[in-house]
Amino acid sequence: MNNIIKPPTVALDSLGCKLNQAEVQQLARQLEAAGYKLVGPSDKADIYVINTCTVTHVADRKSRHLLRLARRRNPSARLIAIGCYAHRAPAELARIEGVELVLGNDCKMNLLKLLGVPQSMEKVAAMPSGPSAARRTRAFLKAQDGCKNFCAYCIVPYVRSRLQNVPVERITAQVRRLVAGGYREVVLTGTEIGSYESSGVNLENLIRRILADTPVPRLRLSSLQPHHISPSLVSLWQDARLCPHFHLSLQSGSDAILKRMKRRYTADIYRKAVELIRGSVPDVAVTSDVIVGFPGETDAEFKETLDFCREIRFARIHVFPFSPRPATEAVSMPDHVPAGIVKGRVGLMLSLAKESSKAFNNHFIGKTLDVLWEQRSGNVWSGLTGNYIRVYTRSINDLTNLITSVKLIRSYRDGLYGEV
Repeated sequence: MNNIIKPPTVALDSLGCKLNQAEVQQLARQLEAAGYKLVGPSDKADIYVINTCTVTHVADRKSRHLLRLARRRNPSARLIAIGCYAHRAPAELARIEGVELVLGNDCKMNLLKLLGVPQSMEKVAAMPSGPSAARRTRAFLKAQDGCKNFCAYCIVPYVRSRLQNVPVERITAQVRRLVAGGYREVVLTGTEIGSYESSGVNLENLIRRILADTPVPRLRLSSLQPHHISPSLVSLWQDARLCPHFHLSLQSGSDAILKRMKRRYTADIYRKAVELIRGSVPDVAVTSDVIVGFPGETDAEFKETLDFCREIRFARIHVFPFSPRPATEAVSMPDHVPAGIVKGRVGLMLSLAKESSKAFNNHFIGKTLDVLWEQRSGNVWSGLTGNYIRVYTRSINDLTNLITSVKLIRSYRDGLYGEV
């Protein structure tokens, strides 16, 4: 008689920033180690965990949609909402049909304790855990959490207010475990990773320790602020394992708007940070975020941002229309820009973003770069270069999680096509 009990299945999905992705990956590893079977977010599961985002009203809407979608996939599943939206407005999410548990940022990492160990673990079938193995290419690792800057538009300090810096020894030990587990790239992330400091170790020295104490093949940083860029920090990119990719938050190219946003830099400080990076790191990609339609933004101020982005020649621009967030200073500012004008400005910025990205990619046609292959659709593989270009190739061979040299030959989809 077969008395093997199949492990309960868990589907995890996440919206928003790389920090959210890091936390979901950490939860996935904990659940897998405890005996749960991980499945994809579009599969039928016994438990659905949605890590929510609340940085814009669109993120709120998407979070609610994912919860309702999971409910439709399996009406009898346990439905759990965690993360920033869950922290800001738990009652709103609790009212969604089927939501059993709502965990804010202060307690979401206790999820495993709340779920408990699956019944009769000693009888759980030894079977692979579905998508986790297939996705073992890039790992997101949280080094820091929390923000006290209170930029005028930003909800993050209200939902991630507790400042935390993971000790250096724990980070390096985690990197070693991730590499031993098959990951070829680690993305170091945090709410404001540039402010990292633990026992006198800042971000620069943390990177030095990771490079010296671990065999990580690739190390990438998430978002930095321009005032965190220094010659000594940038000099670390002489180590080829550091990905030549800097994501520098911009938000606006107008000094007047930056001041109203309560950002801690000017357009010229930003420009000089980019000049320092490009003067030191070959083939580097500089990517950014831009908010369009901040309260009071005039045509002239928007043009300043558009012209500044054209001057900087970003490899990628994430464009966001201004979204009023509860409790923030900007929500009560006068002169909100009419929706129709915001829509038009977003369209112009998106057009520039597409043009800028294509120009950056095309600069590398004919060159050879290393690509970490992540996934395939049919016989078309896709992966990322160190400078964050999406590359495609056709191959009947299994390229999963390999880093190979690729000659880039032409534009293709949202990136470039190359030959291995």
